[in-house]
Amino acid sequence: MTRLTATSSQTVGPFFNFGLTPDASLGCLARPDTPGEHITIRITVLDGDRAPVPDALIELWQADASGVYARPQDPAGAQEPPGFCGFGRLATDAGGTSVFTTIRPGRVPDGQGGSQAPHINVCLFARGLLRQVYTRIYLADGPELEADPILALVPPHRRETLVARRSAPSTWTFDIKLQGDHETVFFDL
Repeated sequence: MTRLTATSSQTVGPFFNFGLTPDASLGCLARPDTPGEHITIRITVLDGDRAPVPDALIELWQADASGVYARPQDPAGAQEPPGFCGFGRLATDAGGTSVFTTIRPGRVPDGQGGSQAPHINVCLFARGLLRQVYTRIYLADGPELEADPILALVPPHRRETLVARRSAPSTWTFDIKLQGDHETVFFDL
């Protein structure tokens, strides 16, 4: 019996990070002159055995401190804050970690007349995945978490998988667990 295996064209990894993240500055979403609370987010990607994934690619997209997304040529005419791009992309290191510098995001509209809790959107590419997966990062001390309409869709016992914890005064730690106990919640987009 012939054993079939996926080729590099049938999975997202491990080849995609080569050439896509050569510039560490892609981990900086906000320059020092950007208004808002400046933070560092350490994201670690772990496989089902809790081993680090050293060849994943993480993309972040977030709003600024006022809740405005940086959108070049935005038809709504939103003003992009100086020094803020709101987008970052980094490969994980040998320990499965990427470190981003940014600002604490503001609340964004929910499309229903309310607002969402401040969050950072995450897109993850990794070996063994047939396509990228999407999740969110909420900061643990956000008082708005209880009223967030997206977080409310997640079963209460799984919500903690979307919450980053403060590990130093301006540093947050977030683990993405690809499977197993306490697997990170991923959204079907």
